[in-house]
Amino acid sequence: MNYIQTEIDGVWVIEPKVFNDARGYFMESFKEEEFQKNVGEVHFVQDNESKSSFGVLRGLHYQKGEFSQAKLVRVIKGRVLDVAVDLRQSSPTFGRYVSVELSEDNKRQFFIPRGFAHGFLVLSEEAIFTYKVDNGYVPQAEASIRYDDATIGIDWPVAKEQLLLSPKDAQGVSFQDAVYFD
Repeated sequence: MNYIQTEIDGVWVIEPKVFNDARGYFMESFKEEEFQKNVGEVHFVQDNESKSSFGVLRGLHYQKGEFSQAKLVRVIKGRVLDVAVDLRQSSPTFGRYVSVELSEDNKRQFFIPRGFAHGFLVLSEEAIFTYKVDNGYVPQAEASIRYDDATIGIDWPVAKEQLLLSPKDAQGVSFQDAVYFD
């Protein structure tokens, strides 16, 4: 695998080696020893999967405090724009975001450490999105920042009227009202 450090420290794009032939393809999607050597020690405890249609925007989500989650995300069908927003107050990139297109074709993965809000927008007719987390889901610790917060300024490549949001995501707080990490 090729590990590419993004412009925000701790956030990685991971490109697997894909072996194609007439039967299809084979790839290793995760190899703990290699991951730890390149990214660091993360103990994943749960795998999640979602299916969404074009224009669905999920996020910007995070869990507060001790319930924060690191995520290793990828798309197994379709195409999404995936975004990580730095909520670490002590970071020189606090409040900045990094985005990457993940698709069934490029097979890229995106590692987002603890201390980040995360979201994605479906760009294809349908997308199946899967991810590993290093901490369980705790509803009381969940928080959401508005996807269109002007302070963050994410450039979502779909018209606002085409977006499909959950009520929770439509009512996210502003970046300035969010809970940050030390």
